[in-house]
Amino acid sequence: MSDKKRYVLVGTGGRAEFFYGALAQNFRDKSELAAFCDINQTRMNYANQLLRDKYGYAEVPTYPADQFDQMIENEKPDFVIVTSIDRTHHKYIIRAMELGCDVVTEKPMTVDEEKCQAILDAAKRTGQNIRVTFNYRYAPHHTKVRELIMNDAIGQVTSVHFEWLLNTRHGADYFRRWHRDKRNSGGLLVHKSTHHFDLVNFWIGSHPETVFAFGDLMYYGRENAEERGVTQFYNRATGNPIAKEDPFALHLDSDDHLKAMYLDAEPEDGYQRDQSVFGDGINIEDTMGVLVRYQNKAILTYSLVAYQPWEGYRIAINGTKGRIEMTIVEQSYVNSLGDKNLEGALIGKTLRVLPTFDAPYEVHVEEQEGGHGGGDPVLLNDLFGEPVEDPYARAANHIDGARSILTGIAANRAIATGMPVRISNLVRF
Repeated sequence: MSDKKRYVLVGTGGRAEFFYGALAQNFRDKSELAAFCDINQTRMNYANQLLRDKYGYAEVPTYPADQFDQMIENEKPDFVIVTSIDRTHHKYIIRAMELGCDVVTEKPMTVDEEKCQAILDAAKRTGQNIRVTFNYRYAPHHTKVRELIMNDAIGQVTSVHFEWLLNTRHGADYFRRWHRDKRNSGGLLVHKSTHHFDLVNFWIGSHPETVFAFGDLMYYGRENAEERGVTQFYNRATGNPIAKEDPFALHLDSDDHLKAMYLDAEPEDGYQRDQSVFGDGINIEDTMGVLVRYQNKAILTYSLVAYQPWEGYRIAINGTKGRIEMTIVEQSYVNSLGDKNLEGALIGKTLRVLPTFDAPYEVHVEEQEGGHGGGDPVLLNDLFGEPVEDPYARAANHIDGARSILTGIAANRAIATGMPVRISNLVRF
């Protein structure tokens, strides 16, 4: 009898290979990939092709999404990895737990408070475990901030200023694909900002209490383009002569991976990965400002803008004994296009501590191999390998997953109503 942990994976799109590639390559002695599940057979076939040709791993059985229960019964996995479209995460997380499996889910755990409550209730009811894969926690520079605060470098944290910039390559990508519909993704305040809100929770050791926000679609979308004088529009880029000179266009036939994963799979489900960022039907914001009060009375001011000339972020954390300042410039990245190790790769980094009464000093952080400044391999080992003792408690469960998305969910409600939102009015823990 094998003592390897058995995994099945649901949703074989752009994020899936991060997990199944690791299982097939680095953790074969500990883990076994047992099956794929998806709404799209072409995409599952391509994932199997990558398993075979890229990783030298045996192809695995494939199951249509409506045969999820059958897959669990047949394959008897220990874990279900959920990398499907965000609005479906809760269905697979809950059903996996009801069928006796633990869960590894991509962020965000889900997209709204009702689905979040359903996951929390199911976890309590079944006693199964959920891991939410916040790889940003594991990036060495983010872990270092946690260490500095734990070691009292700036005393009690009183406020955080967090400015995140997405550029016109990576930022635009959310407006080409399913994320552009808030029902699918919760908008960027849930899909993207879940990372950032989780980092603040992780750093300051607290969780959000009250949230207020403004946000709007101010750059992408047809109406904004018309106001800037654009007169030529298209629905999708691939094969469209109007899109040839558009720097925002993604041509699926120009890259073998994109073609196999999306263009060839289109006839099955109609999903178009290359929609115009200046088209109709975009209902998520590209410009957002959020104000959060935490249980420990700390205050967060947060900004996210998705059409900037560079990619990265500036963070200032103020405390009773001083201040931490960090500026990170990241490698721009389009999902499923290029080397996974470039995702979150650092181009520039400064981390400084400014004590109230002493001289400021630079903090050196050793970067490691792998995506997100070396955080990805540490996360993957934590999930699939032999985790080492972690004084920073970086492994995130469903409570962490909920607390990160609830800031964004509350911000979405505040944008819609113009009123502050208390987290305790959204879910019961």
